[in-house]
Amino acid sequence: MAAVDISPAAALHRRAQYPTACALVYEGHEISAAQLSRKTAELAAGLAVRGLRRGDRVAYLGLNSVTFFETLLAAAHLGAVFVPVNFRLAAEEVRHILSDSGAHTLVVEEGHRALVESVMSDIPARIHVLVDTDPRCPAATAPAAVWTPLSELLGADRRGTEPVALYDDDLAALMYTSGTTGRPKGVMLTHGNLWWNAVNVESVVDTRPDDVNLAVAPLFHIGGLNALTLRTLVRGGTVVVRRGFDPAQCLEDLVQHRVTTMFAVPAMYSALTRLPGFAAADLSALRSAIVAGAPVPTQLIRSYEERGILLQQAWGLTETAPFACYLPAGLTAQKAGSTGVPMPYTKIRIVDPVTGAGVQDADTRGEICVRGPNVTPGYWNNPEATRAAFDDAGWFHSGDIAHRDKDGFYYIVDRLKDMIISGGENVYPAEVERVLAAYPGVLEAAVIGVPHPKWGETVLAVLTCEPGTTPTLEEVRAFTGRHLARYKLPTQVLIAEQLPRNGSGKLVKSELRRWVETQRPAETP
Repeated sequence: MAAVDISPAAALHRRAQYPTACALVYEGHEISAAQLSRKTAELAAGLAVRGLRRGDRVAYLGLNSVTFFETLLAAAHLGAVFVPVNFRLAAEEVRHILSDSGAHTLVVEEGHRALVESVMSDIPARIHVLVDTDPRCPAATAPAAVWTPLSELLGADRRGTEPVALYDDDLAALMYTSGTTGRPKGVMLTHGNLWWNAVNVESVVDTRPDDVNLAVAPLFHIGGLNALTLRTLVRGGTVVVRRGFDPAQCLEDLVQHRVTTMFAVPAMYSALTRLPGFAAADLSALRSAIVAGAPVPTQLIRSYEERGILLQQAWGLTETAPFACYLPAGLTAQKAGSTGVPMPYTKIRIVDPVTGAGVQDADTRGEICVRGPNVTPGYWNNPEATRAAFDDAGWFHSGDIAHRDKDGFYYIVDRLKDMIISGGENVYPAEVERVLAAYPGVLEAAVIGVPHPKWGETVLAVLTCEPGTTPTLEEVRAFTGRHLARYKLPTQVLIAEQLPRNGSGKLVKSELRRWVETQRPAETP
């Protein structure tokens, strides 16, 4: 059978031939598929004139925007590789990504120009493009001559070539891990990885060609980009794009645009529930609200269920593009806390993290492993990390601890590296955090292990709370003691204004540990 062209640029090009609804709504401005396809072709031609070739890497540093999509699609148009960069990273982290990826071309918003200039002598990029076509971006202030204004790459005279054909094994993107521990690794995602995730999603999630998808999660994150957004764009729907997440604006968008699908992390969904207008907002159009990226508190599920919305839980990683497991909407309440069952074209197994032997018994914890066409072939320029992540049978070892119930539904317990060993017993922070999140007045909870002279480690809890709520250690232990074994109970409690999160909304426990060290908590009882 002949190979099938699955290029997103080709899909957009086909869509642009027909009069359809707008493709993007960006900060209130509507953009048709034809307009987006034309700009993409112009940008591709402008970059090609400056030497960009198939296989070269194109990095983008900026917030969510139309230019993000134009750059991604222009890269695909030429067969180049897209490298979205987390806009919250420090200069050294950006330097590492641009150097490690060997980025040939940089597309940068003015707000990040100074950061890039501070590391420019250490990176190999040959083309430096500064966004000057987006009124929502900061205006450029006397950039150095090394920068080419984006507007100079555009123009009707530059169009001509159609998108190159791209197939399953062609590299689509390098998406760098969040770097919560160690140096970020470049996850290689092929066009097949991205495409098969879309097939998985469309097989189990109620998605439709005319969907309206709200993109408020960072697009540099695989969930924000490929959970729903990219497929909606090339399939024929409308993507409402916001430069960032603002709870009040998000709620207004859900109502005004009659949004049907959305991906967000639990902290975003939780922020919406705290808005005064949440209870009365007309959210009747929202049929597929996917939540992933962190444990989902049971109370959050209930809050949306009361509004007639079944939050649909999923699990995956950048390496799985992103989903490996999904919980059907109809089981949201019955299987609360579960990440569901394997996606149709993805396989899952649990193994003993020490011996590597498969775990067959229900409710027995082990490391969750994944295999399928949506799974990365490995890490860019890092064969050691690739070998460490994959076993001889081709299973990707996720580093997440999980168990499977008797019905075959999976539950993620915690990260293997975050497990606390107290008095020889394993304590999984996520288990304790779920109980703490149900404490009256607690908004968020995070748990880490701290040294203890007798037990090795004990549990320290960091809480963010509603005004007027300041639970004592004794109150917290009394509450959690009704649900957890004694060795799992917090021995220290700290109250924080907010928890440290990265650009993807994930809790950064390395930063939390540094903060805890500055607080000098009292001795454990």
